[in-house]
Amino acid sequence: MGEATHPWDLSPTAARALQSELAPRVIREDRLRRPRRVAGLDVGFEDGGRTARGALAVLGFPGLRPLEQAVARQPTRFPYVPGLLSFREVPVLLQALEALERPPDLLLCDAQGLAHPRRFGLACHIGLLTDLPSIGVAKSRLIGRHDPLPEQKGAWVPLMDGGEVIGAVLRSRAHVQPLYVSIGHRICLETAIHYVLACTTRYRLPETTRAAHRLASL
Repeated sequence: MGEATHPWDLSPTAARALQSELAPRVIREDRLRRPRRVAGLDVGFEDGGRTARGALAVLGFPGLRPLEQAVARQPTRFPYVPGLLSFREVPVLLQALEALERPPDLLLCDAQGLAHPRRFGLACHIGLLTDLPSIGVAKSRLIGRHDPLPEQKGAWVPLMDGGEVIGAVLRSRAHVQPLYVSIGHRICLETAIHYVLACTTRYRLPETTRAAHRLASL
């Protein structure tokens, strides 16, 4: 994995400036091999929010069979600030990644990627720091506008902001609320959509996300 790093003890103002500085380094095209190990990432909080619990669930692809998991805990060092989620959650996720026997081939993050005010959500941040292909798969919209979305599974429309396509609004299951998919790192949007759908079975959320949720909330 990559070795890029930076200080984490930052003020919100400095954290926003760092996001703007790092965002141009995100690779928005496919630079990944066909994945055999796909990982879901999630963070829960314990002790009234004082402890961050980072969880990774690695599944085989395409069969989605559980292969490996890791959980790490750290004191929560950054406040909850919209748009700065990665400074609160990425450090403990990096620790969990280091505990795996083998790195995943693709990260599916329960967070935004490019669909972020500074084009640098959590999926971009952890993808850039680890140099792993990553996708943002968020349950809600942070920014952007979109046209009406058809109800059938697999339908998607572009998520737009300022004339730029920043992600996709994806119907992962018919007649349920959509997911907000965006580039994290080393992948293009169409490929990201493909892998999100390939990791989704009969539920709204990908199996990677569901497995990581379970670990993060134990």
